[in-house]
Amino acid sequence: MTQLRKITAKNHKKPGDKPAPKAEPHQPFRFRDVVKALGPGLITGASDDDPSGIGTYSQAGAQLGYGIGWTMLLTFPLMVAIQEISARVGRVTGHGISGNVCRYYSAWLLNVVVALLFIANTVNIAADLAAMADATKLLIGGHGIIYVVVFGVISVVAQIFLDYKRYVSVLKWLTLSLFAYVAALAFAHVSWGEALAGVLVPRLTWSADYFTTIVAIFGTTISPYLFFWQASQEAEDQRVDVHKQPLIDKHYGAQREFNRIRADTVVGMAFSNLIALSIIVTAAATLHAAGKTDIQTSAQAAEALRPIAGAFAEVIFALGIIGTGLLAIPVLGGATAYAVGEGRRWPVGLARKPKEAVAFYAVLALSAGIGIALNFSPINPISALYWSAVVNGVLAVPVMVLLMIMSRRKDVMGHFVIAGPLYWLGWLSTAAMLLSVLAMGVGVFVGGNT
Repeated sequence: MTQLRKITAKNHKKPGDKPAPKAEPHQPFRFRDVVKALGPGLITGASDDDPSGIGTYSQAGAQLGYGIGWTMLLTFPLMVAIQEISARVGRVTGHGISGNVCRYYSAWLLNVVVALLFIANTVNIAADLAAMADATKLLIGGHGIIYVVVFGVISVVAQIFLDYKRYVSVLKWLTLSLFAYVAALAFAHVSWGEALAGVLVPRLTWSADYFTTIVAIFGTTISPYLFFWQASQEAEDQRVDVHKQPLIDKHYGAQREFNRIRADTVVGMAFSNLIALSIIVTAAATLHAAGKTDIQTSAQAAEALRPIAGAFAEVIFALGIIGTGLLAIPVLGGATAYAVGEGRRWPVGLARKPKEAVAFYAVLALSAGIGIALNFSPINPISALYWSAVVNGVLAVPVMVLLMIMSRRKDVMGHFVIAGPLYWLGWLSTAAMLLSVLAMGVGVFVGGNT
């Protein structure tokens, strides 16, 4: 009977029929292929540990020791949820957050959100450039202001003139610079039992400094520019790939894309929190143990490591600041340019040639240029960073609420509205950020009246 079926099938073959596709041979595991499969989520997560963030984590570890490590375990699922939702909105609609807001919400709301984002990101760029310059001075000496200009110009020129795929590849490889903070652990005499207990068992201290530090950590790990960047990058990758269309128009392969986004986001946020935890533990084991609790910046943390953990630890820490700065500044500037450009419905995208998206690249250059200029002004970029954190915190809550509402609108997401555990985890992340901002407001009020 089986033989008869084979003969019948052979006789019914038509002359133009294509041969059945052969199974693809098994491909050996290659690290390069894994890195290639990762995209916006990895870069977003790594850029979260920018020089100003490194300063926050160093300060947290120096002031509070191992006991603050639990915040990294808490923020991880919250970060994953809100970033995955941002990415899905970009992939489904083919537009970033700003592009969707301008299509479905009022112009005044868009203008307020974009203006606050521009201010916060620009001040953050200024502070990151200052931290990178200070780190470079630690390594080779010289004038910090020259390094500010050099790093700022390099970041802008690379974004404007490098081929998009090559540029994304550069950003991916820059994420490896963050392993400097894992290496720094080797020079710290870590009490691993205490460090593990600090991660797994929250130890709350009812003091203004403690809650201010928690607020700073939340504000650093859950930042609005990360939402805008990842959503816009998903939309950008879709535009660049001729085989892809917005999922709302082409449903085929949606689940595969969502699985990719989730894996990319989980890896990126896990990487971000691993590095942040490494910084906290290093600072706790060295600076806190030595009684050095007055750390204000990432460069101060690097310098303070020298007499405690040795010159090599200082060098590793400083190199990490420079590497992550080169990664974070393009993300900050790019997120700003995407937000403004999409809101105005300009041609946007790092894949476009400069002459094809003049206004988009002009916004990117303007944001970086103001960030450079702030370092020449009497304004202290590090002090300004505090107000940038305030603006980021205030902006994050309405943007997250807007994002959650948008992700449930069928006219925006079609069949792919966000539901289930991811949806509720997104709202939990929003609630946590709201509580963080309220705590910050109470701290500012109480501080201003003491």
